[in-house]
Amino acid sequence: MKRRTAKRDVQPTELGLGAAQLGNLYRETTDAEALGAVDVAWERGIRYFDTAPHYGLGLSEKRLGGALARYDRAEYTVSTKVGRLLVPSPETAHRVDDGGFAVPAATRREWDFSRDGILRSLEGSLQRLGTDRVDIVYLHDPDDHFEAASTTGVDALVELRDQGVVCAIGAGMNQSPMLAEFVRRCDVDVVMVAGRYTLLDDAAAHDLLPTALERGVGVVAAAVYNSGLLSSARPPADARFDYEAAPAALVARANALADVCERHGVTLPEAAVAFPLLHPAVVSVVVGSRTAAQVESNVERYEAPIPDELWTELRHEGLIA
Repeated sequence: MKRRTAKRDVQPTELGLGAAQLGNLYRETTDAEALGAVDVAWERGIRYFDTAPHYGLGLSEKRLGGALARYDRAEYTVSTKVGRLLVPSPETAHRVDDGGFAVPAATRREWDFSRDGILRSLEGSLQRLGTDRVDIVYLHDPDDHFEAASTTGVDALVELRDQGVVCAIGAGMNQSPMLAEFVRRCDVDVVMVAGRYTLLDDAAAHDLLPTALERGVGVVAAAVYNSGLLSSARPPADARFDYEAAPAALVARANALADVCERHGVTLPEAAVAFPLLHPAVVSVVVGSRTAAQVESNVERYEAPIPDELWTELRHEGLIA
């Protein structure tokens, strides 16, 4: 699988595996399913894996680290995140996590972008991943904490980068304006934008992507299916967009996109995976998978040939910029 180069010579594969579902996102994933997903990803050439403490209160990191331990550490890129510190919470251990993951709430998340919080968070991630270094560390969803994240948070990551504990640093968010501000103000190497550079929402094209390209910062595009609206050949009746019921106007636009795709022998999800990689600032597309079959499907979508005429017609129809 092709790799693209970001700053600090970080070279993720064009398709990456998002490991939120390995942390029991919405429902339980078995250990066997998690291991199978990573193994098939490796067999099909994926060498970029993204996780976070937030995903299953550390379960995703543990499962991903265990699965990757059987492979050559020098061959793959792994990213995790900081800013949501995991703190023991025995008093809530009898409950189920209220953050969207089907795991016991034996720990709780605390926002912390201080130097100490960043160091403690990464130390926990390294232990769960079973490694002594992480290739990319993102500040995780600092929407309401920009001041702390862009000062003490970034400073702590720069310190870790200088020490060689991490290779590249940045931020990961579901919006593009603040990510663009991080790129303008801070010494970051790569950023992850979720859902804001897709066939249905290209907001990042107007601020983040040109800024990143100018500064030489790599962009990882995640959530390219926009919570499922673009994950099927035709949007399902209960289609969701950004984790909520999809507005009728967006469903209609997704169907219009599908009409053009079908005329060119391409499926909507194939185009959804390919679209972000057209931009020179984008270094990888990260897609979440729960099982080996889902990984296989995503790789097939990535490998599908996309004729240039498809993009020409989508532009002509006003469906993409």
